[in-house]
Amino acid sequence: MTDYRKPTDSQGPGKGALDVAHRVVTTVVGIVETRVKLAVLELEEEKSHLVQLLLMTGISLILLAFGLVSLLVLIFWAIDPAYRQPALWITTGILLALALGIGIWTLVKAKRSTLLGATRRQLQIDRALLEKKIP
Repeated sequence: MTDYRKPTDSQGPGKGALDVAHRVVTTVVGIVETRVKLAVLELEEEKSHLVQLLLMTGISLILLAFGLVSLLVLIFWAIDPAYRQPALWITTGILLALALGIGIWTLVKAKRSTLLGATRRQLQIDRALLEKKIP
């Protein structure tokens, strides 16, 4: 007796390959979606930290400037009038040197920042895994 059933979607030689391709695409899309979510989360976190750092730095610098100006006025007021001008020159030179040193230190520290470090590490792991599996 001959079986006259209609072919279903699960039959046929190409169906298995299509299922595998569909699963691979679905998996890749899921991986990409996860990585993009991680990147967005890290960017939002970094933005929040950056805003907090900028506000704290700005307020600290303003208060530091007022304190230094008040201290310098008191110091120069206590110095003998004959030595006030050399004291002003020396103090100005020291403050400018400190500002330059701290500015350079800040630039060096900013260049060492690792923006999206976790995302880049995870993408490297994904790439290594894909290169191992693909002959």
